[in-house]
Amino acid sequence: MTVRVEQDGPVTSIVRDRREARNAMDPASADALTQALLDFDADPSASVAVLWGAGGAFCAGFDLKFAASLLGKPNPLGELDFPDGDGAIPRGPMGPTRLRLSKPVIAAIAGPAVAGGMELALWCDLRVMEESAYMGVYCRRWGVPLIDGGTVRLPRIVGRGRALDIILTGRKVPAGECLAIGLCERVVPDGASLAAAQALAHDIARFPQACMRADRASVFLQEGLDEAAALRAEWKNSAAMVERSGAEGAKRFAEGKGRGGDFTNI
Repeated sequence: MTVRVEQDGPVTSIVRDRREARNAMDPASADALTQALLDFDADPSASVAVLWGAGGAFCAGFDLKFAASLLGKPNPLGELDFPDGDGAIPRGPMGPTRLRLSKPVIAAIAGPAVAGGMELALWCDLRVMEESAYMGVYCRRWGVPLIDGGTVRLPRIVGRGRALDIILTGRKVPAGECLAIGLCERVVPDGASLAAAQALAHDIARFPQACMRADRASVFLQEGLDEAAALRAEWKNSAAMVERSGAEGAKRFAEGKGRGGDFTNI
């Protein structure tokens, strides 16, 4: 089994285990990971997911040995083509990279998150990296392009200039640099990424979830819009939440909960 799911209350840990291939992705693994994430999103008891690679590697990209077996086959990626019109969008080559879930996913990164593995990490909401972990467009060496959202998400996260530097050179991007340029949100000691990501997930899961998900959705909705249109989108998406969960939160405040910046007593 290349994917296993571990539940700890509202936190779902999804563990990829193809350690013999440094957790490189093949079609069976991509299908299994996509299904695990869809199941998480549909589970009303689950609030936050953590994605981790067993054996000291987050993901070394798409399995190039499998890719080599496709040489000479007609239209080897045909089943993954985007449909014309409003047809259902198939999974990406790396699995969930075309999904838009309603709940956050945190990447816990040890070792390499390179090529398609970097694209998988970029798809996640947040990234927690170990000190020796690294990213990079390592597929630059083999003439393999980014087709799992790397050219879309990387510039949005770090800006066009830094994205082009990383994409065009294919160089190694260590965890310290990732933190400095906003490519990850936490750097932790080696061996601590999974526990740190799970602790962060539990922190997020403590909050009123409908409101948190509405704010998260508004962040994605504003991309590509001018300010006025983005403000309208935010209002349309979230205004009703003020009456529903906001009133409940105000009542808890009046009862003495969460005052003075206290996030523990909410």
